[in-house]
Amino acid sequence: MTALPLDGILVADFSRVLAGPAATMWLADLGARVIKVERPGTGDDTRAFGPPWAGSSSAYFEAANRSKESIALDLADAGDAELARRLAARADVVVENFRSGALARYGLDPATVLAANPRAVYCSITGFGSGAGAALPGYDFLVQAVGGLMSVTGDAGGEPRKVGVALVDLLAAKDAVIGILAALRHRDASGEGQHIEIDLLSTLLASLANQASSYLTTGDAPRAMGNQHPSIAPYETLAAADGVIAVAVGADRQFRMLASVIDAPQLADDPRFATNPARVTHRAALVACLEEALARIPADVAVERMLAAGIPAGRVGDIPSAFALAERLGLEPTTELGEGHPAQVRHPVRYGAFRPAPPSAPPALDADGAALRQWLAADG
Repeated sequence: MTALPLDGILVADFSRVLAGPAATMWLADLGARVIKVERPGTGDDTRAFGPPWAGSSSAYFEAANRSKESIALDLADAGDAELARRLAARADVVVENFRSGALARYGLDPATVLAANPRAVYCSITGFGSGAGAALPGYDFLVQAVGGLMSVTGDAGGEPRKVGVALVDLLAAKDAVIGILAALRHRDASGEGQHIEIDLLSTLLASLANQASSYLTTGDAPRAMGNQHPSIAPYETLAAADGVIAVAVGADRQFRMLASVIDAPQLADDPRFATNPARVTHRAALVACLEEALARIPADVAVERMLAAGIPAGRVGDIPSAFALAERLGLEPTTELGEGHPAQVRHPVRYGAFRPAPPSAPPALDADGAALRQWLAADG
């Protein structure tokens, strides 16, 4: 089997819930050995985040903890804390998302770990950084709220809404992987480890893209617009005869084709709709005209016509239909973990030179504890 890029990399995973565990799971997919340190008795909080349940834990836990080993250590116990310090001293990467400064009492803070292990990459994930925001609780939902994402999500004039998954946690996990890989590359070149920090608020602000840029450019706060785009039209959902479709028209030539395939070619010559800025200005009239035409066309027929004409479009579906689509397109969206465990979403990147490590099932709490305790107690 071709060597994986992180073969030989040891990750000490002191994180829990989602951002940290997702990051370390993706590192495991790339060949790293990930040792997950959990609380005795209860383990990672997400083991109890159910229903639904999967085997001895929750579907939530399973989503972020494949291909890891588990050891239960009570950091308040002197012996267990020493084993944790030994693990950090041997690790190439340490990942934690404790409250800022909380690990210092156990000798597991960045300064202490890097003093004992100067080549380590120590990754801290917090809600609001290690400075003035250190004491603030870092929960995805809270960051979506105070970070502005909810203000641009939901119906126009309606209650602000969170995204349907813990999106900020997952974006932070990807930022953590990017930072860890960059720091490992720096270590390869210089021999120097370092402390890197990811905070959920900064991750969110960096992910607001055009909405953040709009505010920084104009000083005006963007607002929720439902499924509409603030700068492009039609780039939204539209009602057809028997369902809702998503249409993403980003160019004037696409709009002319759209008008043609829905049997309303006159719309392309209407000065209100001839250019994208004009369509944005006259969006309400545009949507009314498009839905009047689409009311005579079944959703699947409308989508088929649009795709044939090169217009991005699709019927609004759900998660089962999304997996079915990926299967039809040959994207192999899932990976099997073995008896007693549900399938999981596969590692999302396809590599030309290697395949990610074959996944193993998420571990039972302290499943590897005895062997790991023996290994950590030994010299070296």
